[in-house]
Amino acid sequence: MRKIYTPSSAASDVLEVIQILEGRWKLLILFHLFDGKVQRYSDFEKLIPGISQKMLAQQLRKLEADGIVARKVYPQVPPKVEYRLTDWGQALCPALDALLSWAEQKDHFAPPAS
Repeated sequence: MRKIYTPSSAASDVLEVIQILEGRWKLLILFHLFDGKVQRYSDFEKLIPGISQKMLAQQLRKLEADGIVARKVYPQVPPKVEYRLTDWGQALCPALDALLSWAEQKDHFAPPAS
């Protein structure tokens, strides 16, 4: 059953989601995982130039703690760790696509120049 929102509760819940996704790197990490992709830690280091190892580990841990990313550790030496989106994380893809579509419409709705 879908939750019934008031303007206040809707604003509060949307802000909570935005806070989960905020930060310089989280969305970039997520876009590298969409479409069921599985990435290793070393893949992210190559795919996201400029991110420090500390920041990458921190952002992946936060996404994992929030239930968006799943981490799988293989018992081998050297350690092999893979990251993928959880089902809930993958369900975020259409919402982000909708935001991109919304952003593309900005110029269409811009007021005429004076």
